[in-house]
Amino acid sequence: MTGEHKHSANLTYWIITIIFLIWNAFGGYDYVMTRTRNSDYLRNMGDPQVLLGWIDSFPLWAQICWPLGVWSSVAGSVLMLLRSRHAVGAFALSFAAALASFAYQWSASPPAALDTPANQAMPLVILALIAFLWWYCRRMTDRKVLA
Repeated sequence: MTGEHKHSANLTYWIITIIFLIWNAFGGYDYVMTRTRNSDYLRNMGDPQVLLGWIDSFPLWAQICWPLGVWSSVAGSVLMLLRSRHAVGAFALSFAAALASFAYQWSASPPAALDTPANQAMPLVILALIAFLWWYCRRMTDRKVLA
């Protein structure tokens, strides 16, 4: 802290922080289970080989943007827990990386088993939540809850 005084965080701040820490931790779990090719986990989404074949076909830049989006959101949540203003930057990076990753996914035809309304909506939900967290952290920085 550079001599700035942090204002106290209210209960709403802590509830939002904990909920999104859990949400983003699940994103990290999903990434790890997918990248370690955990068949039991992937079977919940359909045929693991079909899913992995589709993901493996992504270009390198899309495969880099996916973990960058996931882990910068996890970092943003941890930074919120620590009440650091750097959460703003983490969520901005997460949004940009997730948007790039999802842009490729939208342009690539997913396997039929993955082309469901829920799978089509989830990227929009994720982007909306990251945008909310970026906005919320900016607001908390302005109010000096994050410093």
